[in-house]
Amino acid sequence: MKRLLSLLLSAAFALPAAAAYPEKPISLVVAYSPGGGTDLIARAIQPYLEKYLGGGARIVIVHRPGAGGEIGFAAIANAAPDGYTIGFVNTPPLITVPIERSAQFGGPQRFELLGNVIDDPCNFAVHADSEFRDLKGLAAYAKANPGKVTVGSSGVGSDDHLVMLMFERAAGVKMTHVPFKGASDVRTAVLSKQITVGAINIGEAVQSIKGGAPMRNIGQFAPARTSVAPDLPTAREQGYNIELSSLRGMAAPKGLPPEVRDRLVKAVAQSANDPEFQAKAISVFAPLRFLTPAQFEAVIKEAEVGFQQLWKEIPWGEK
Repeated sequence: MKRLLSLLLSAAFALPAAAAYPEKPISLVVAYSPGGGTDLIARAIQPYLEKYLGGGARIVIVHRPGAGGEIGFAAIANAAPDGYTIGFVNTPPLITVPIERSAQFGGPQRFELLGNVIDDPCNFAVHADSEFRDLKGLAAYAKANPGKVTVGSSGVGSDDHLVMLMFERAAGVKMTHVPFKGASDVRTAVLSKQITVGAINIGEAVQSIKGGAPMRNIGQFAPARTSVAPDLPTAREQGYNIELSSLRGMAAPKGLPPEVRDRLVKAVAQSANDPEFQAKAISVFAPLRFLTPAQFEAVIKEAEVGFQQLWKEIPWGEK
């Protein structure tokens, strides 16, 4: 009788078993408009993250565009660190927005980095009807017509905006910046001839052109010609010593439980290295570059030094 009473008391006061992660849908935040490069890669990797997380994981893509990525990054950084909010963080805005202003997301230190997936070089694209066929032609026109060339970007402090400023300095010209909420909006503006030039990453631009968009790339700002655009000369080949690209990596709020962090880091690595995912990424012309969390952090810290110096030389706050 005593033994039965003891067992009943033990059962009554036992702590409930912790629910296995993930027990509910995970939000994957994209800080830019639907249809852009980050959105495409998020949709490509989504089923593989679900597969490798296991346990019936369900991931829902949530768009939080605006302010050059700041709104979406803040949605990640300020969420509960429980593993149910993850997302893409893009450089350079992850670094440059906090340099320029007091950012809602604080800075890179507010994130638990899970691994980088994409490295997409900057590029200038024009409408297929445009007179511009290379960077030298664009520079000559911009020099003769100060401020007349309009350049669309995915926001103040984005890689698109910074590469425009770098080009202005290198070419000795003045152009007019037009910020949008994402690359898909910039592309629409190019195609409707609302702007002269779209600063659109090479993978995003090639994907649009292959899909039938009447657009032409005139210069990629990569260290060497990329596999997605092997016939397009780099800026350096055209006489401009400029190199800039956008990393698209995955992150969560700082302070994840160690076991949840490990699950997510492992799932990102397995997804990024899955041949089927890689084939999907190639099919949308997304240049792959997997980095572990430690490698990703090291690249961010090195870039931060460079962007701090750039801020001193050519501040990129909206004029």
